[in-house]
Amino acid sequence: MDCIDRRDVGLLLLRLGTGGLLAAHGTQKLFGWFGGGGLEGTGRFMESIGYSPGKASAAAGGLTETGGGALLALGLATPAAGAAAAGAMAGAAAVHVPNGFFAQGGGYEYAASLALTAAGLAVAGPGRLSADALFGQAVNRDWMVPAAFAVTAAATALVVGARSRRLRRRAQGEQEALFDA
Repeated sequence: MDCIDRRDVGLLLLRLGTGGLLAAHGTQKLFGWFGGGGLEGTGRFMESIGYSPGKASAAAGGLTETGGGALLALGLATPAAGAAAAGAMAGAAAVHVPNGFFAQGGGYEYAASLALTAAGLAVAGPGRLSADALFGQAVNRDWMVPAAFAVTAAATALVVGARSRRLRRRAQGEQEALFDA
């Protein structure tokens, strides 16, 4: 096996592992699979941690994780899939930051690891053993990498920023608006 072949197999393994984990995690939110809460239970949880409206936040997170994970595993639209998955995990990491780094204490270690791996795959590309390669890289162009990260960074900043403002208002004892404007 030459170096290029090893790289392609390595990228395939990273894509399958990371994408599979993300997709499974997302289906917990969407469908309650693998012991998850489904949209109702996850929505209540999301609301409790400041992501509001909870059910819509659960759907957005679940779709991003499931879709981004599945696309990463397939190696299809890799820049968008990796950036979206990284953004979803950045939102998850924001919840765990107060608990420190390590997962054993409820920290953000796991979310950060998935985010960095997804981001790395978005930048490196899927390799030759991928749907992107099969379809002639139609949705895996060099310009798509910075575009996908720019859109994801903006969306993630808005969502995490809104959550931070809600938590700050809660901590100050202010009443939250029924609907965000």
